[in-house]
Amino acid sequence: MSSGSLTGKTVLITGGAKRVGAETARQLHGAGANLVIHYRKSSTAAEALAAEFNGARARSAAIAQGDLLEVGKLPALVEFAVSSFGGLDVLVNNASTFYATPMGEITPAAFDDLIGTNLKAPLFLAQAAAPALRKSHGLIINIVDIHALRPLRHYTVYCAAKAGLHMLTRSLAKELGPEVRVNGIAPGPVLWPEGKADGPMREKVVQRTILKRMGSPSDIARTALFFAADAPFITGQVLAVDGGRSVAW
Repeated sequence: MSSGSLTGKTVLITGGAKRVGAETARQLHGAGANLVIHYRKSSTAAEALAAEFNGARARSAAIAQGDLLEVGKLPALVEFAVSSFGGLDVLVNNASTFYATPMGEITPAAFDDLIGTNLKAPLFLAQAAAPALRKSHGLIINIVDIHALRPLRHYTVYCAAKAGLHMLTRSLAKELGPEVRVNGIAPGPVLWPEGKADGPMREKVVQRTILKRMGSPSDIARTALFFAADAPFITGQVLAVDGGRSVAW
């Protein structure tokens, strides 16, 4: 993988139908990769994105539905990707759940959901994908969060899950090297959560960045493309893409 080309490579991306996942899929597909787009509920968006890709390049995209909390079914997701395009080169653990869990209101169900989606599923997907990725000398990209290292008030469980994913990224790099590279991307304010107002709070968040502006899904997607296509000597790293927020804290 070099010079920005992913021609002939296969990418499996979780939560790839919408938002940051969809833009990341577009960037990687645009560089020549075949895409397996995982989704849980967003079937219409997943089908539309696959149709877009297949319209641009025939038989270059497939979709796969699944609940990542059903860990026993994760190997089948990897097998589907391998059988669809003959191998697997990149796993992007993008799917995430994000919501507040104030102390005194944390439930076992919320804990299982947040830890399951943000930490447990990436681990077991990596384990399932490891044999195929070793064959291809591939890559795992984990979408972490700047709040993995700087906690966000009222989001204790989410932050703990992302902190685990941060360390999982580094641990897997040691575990799977030298054949497989493992890196992470820690977004800052690049996309406002769905259903959230974007008034004074959004401006407050923006003013806490060094660049004094929001980022975009494209910033994350281009970073994923860099790791996949132009960073063969980088592993075990988590790159903050946050407009300097983690520096200006």
